[in-house]
Amino acid sequence: MADLTVPVLEAIDRVRAANPDPLAAFIYDLDALQAHVREVMDALPPKVELYYAIKANSEAPLLEVLAPLVSGFEISSGGEIERVMTCPIRKPYVFSGPGKLDSDLRAALAHQVEAIHVESLNEIERLQRLANEAGRVQPVFIRINPQLPAQQSSKLAMAGTATPFGIDESELGEAVQRVDRATHLCLKGFHVHAMSHQMSVERHEQLLDFYLQRWGEWKTLAAYPEQLTHLNVGGGIGVDYLGGQRFDWQRLCRYLERRLDDQPDAPILRFEPGRYISAFCGYYVIEVLDTKTSHGEHFIVCRGGTHQFRLPAAQSHDHPLIHLPQTPPTAESTERNWTVVGQLCTPKDVLSRQQPLTGVEVGDLLVLPMAGAYGYNISHADFLCHPRPPQHFVHRGALLEGVGLWQ
Repeated sequence: MADLTVPVLEAIDRVRAANPDPLAAFIYDLDALQAHVREVMDALPPKVELYYAIKANSEAPLLEVLAPLVSGFEISSGGEIERVMTCPIRKPYVFSGPGKLDSDLRAALAHQVEAIHVESLNEIERLQRLANEAGRVQPVFIRINPQLPAQQSSKLAMAGTATPFGIDESELGEAVQRVDRATHLCLKGFHVHAMSHQMSVERHEQLLDFYLQRWGEWKTLAAYPEQLTHLNVGGGIGVDYLGGQRFDWQRLCRYLERRLDDQPDAPILRFEPGRYISAFCGYYVIEVLDTKTSHGEHFIVCRGGTHQFRLPAAQSHDHPLIHLPQTPPTAESTERNWTVVGQLCTPKDVLSRQQPLTGVEVGDLLVLPMAGAYGYNISHADFLCHPRPPQHFVHRGALLEGVGLWQ
């Protein structure tokens, strides 16, 4: 219960009272989001920026709350361009990711994108043609897929191996030359996003050391190295869903400040985390529809499921739970290990396994915390044609009415 603030609990009660059917909904605590991001931004050393990767959660109220706090946004599709353009607080944004459409690039050029991260030699040529058509000299970063030290790996490697992301370091010289020859492109820096879900601060420090050691060599490949100002080091800061330990961001920033002070001609460093920014503010709330035992295993069947909250299946973990009983358990209530499932006609619709809970009854609520990133927005929401879950936002201690802040 300690994980749920009074405003969140009050919001759950109000949302439940307003719904005639059993509940399945998301609650986002925007006050907690603001407090967390202020701490993150306050820890940044000089010459270090943070752009929020909106792929983690691009709901309008979240973007509006984040816009005054972060340095900018990172987007990866034409649809995400529309999201940042709709935000009433305009922030710089960068466009990365493989497989960009010409229509996406035209939209980015038209909306004055700060930088485009080119991911292939072909994309350099396409972007030169489109920037020429638009009459705009477009700043670009080259995304590098470097040769990484053997010890640098994570649960979700994004570089140092065969991957659709970025340009192999062996082709970097050719890529730089193509940008230098382009009449409507201007090389401003490099982008390296090697891994996701990094939980070790020490290993992330080593990774940043590797990037900074390579910066000087990469920069000398350019015809005009003095124009290169930025090194985008991606995101990849992990969230410990099971143990609850927070990544020591303050330690990383203190280390980075010392490291940049010691490096001649240090670049402006740019982080672009998503998960670490928005994960902690979200809660997925589901109501118990049934309990049953099959072949000795105890199941709780809930409203909702992985079609609304795909994160546990995507991460291959058993998500933590907070049990909100309708009536408090008594001394006679039995504790059992429960497997929590949803409404889907597939055995893969499992949110959590073997969770010790006492006195679970139909009508109780289960709350899945840390649901603010890669939860609903990566889910297969139309499977079985169940209704999409409502998303509600707590701001300044109160549940927002309507669709959120933007009305």
